[in-house]
Amino acid sequence: MITKKRKIANAKVDANKAYTLKEASALVKEVNTTKFDSSVDLHVRLGVDPKKADQAIRGTVSLPHGTGKTKKVLVLCTPDKEADAKASGADYVGLDEYITKIEGGWTDIDVIVATPAVMPKIGKLGKVLGPRNLMPNPKTGTVTNDVAAAVNDLKGGKIAFKVDKVGIIHASIGRVSFSPEKIAENSQEFINAIIKLKPASSKGTYLKGVSMASSMSPGIMVDTKSVSN
Repeated sequence: MITKKRKIANAKVDANKAYTLKEASALVKEVNTTKFDSSVDLHVRLGVDPKKADQAIRGTVSLPHGTGKTKKVLVLCTPDKEADAKASGADYVGLDEYITKIEGGWTDIDVIVATPAVMPKIGKLGKVLGPRNLMPNPKTGTVTNDVAAAVNDLKGGKIAFKVDKVGIIHASIGRVSFSPEKIAENSQEFINAIIKLKPASSKGTYLKGVSMASSMSPGIMVDTKSVSN
C-alpha cells in the first residue's frame, strides 16, 4: 500500500522527464518522506560489460562535502603503525584480536584499512569480508603503509565504488539535510570520477543513465547531458 506522503511525493516527480542535476538536487529534498536524515543515493548506468576485466569499473572519490555519515574505521597493522592509526582517528586499531573477532562474525565497521605486511593474515577472512565489501584493496587505497592518510581520507568523505554485474554503480553521496548546492557538487564530483575511468574498450554511450533518490523516495531521472563535462 502506498502511503499518502508517498503519493504526494510521486506526484511531484515527472517520471518521463530528465531533470538537470541542479533541479534534481533541489527536488530530492522536496520529495523526501522520512523523518530521519535520509541518505541521497546516485545510481549510474554505464555502457560497459562488467564481465570483461578492463570494464569492471571500480575506484574511489573524495566528496567535497563528505557523505554526512561518520564511517567506523578498523586499521589492521603491525604495532609500529598503531600510534599513527589512533592519532588519525581510527575507531579500532590492532591485528590478531580483531582477526579473531571477525572470524567469529564481528563486522560492526564500515571500512578496513590494512598495511601490506599483514595482508597474508587477512586473506583467510575473505569469506566473511568479501560478501560485505570490507576486504582491504590496494585499488581503493585501503591497503597502504600510510594508514594515517587513509583514515583521514575515509573520515573526510572518501568513498569507494564499483560497477555491479548489470553495469550500474550505486553510491550514497550525501544526506537530505545537505543544501541542494552541496548535493549537486558531491554528485558531480562522483560522476566526474566515473567518467575518468571510462575504458578504451567501451564502445557507444558510456553514461547511459543517472538517477537520484533518497531513502524511500521516488527516483528522479537526471539528464546525462547536465553532468557530462
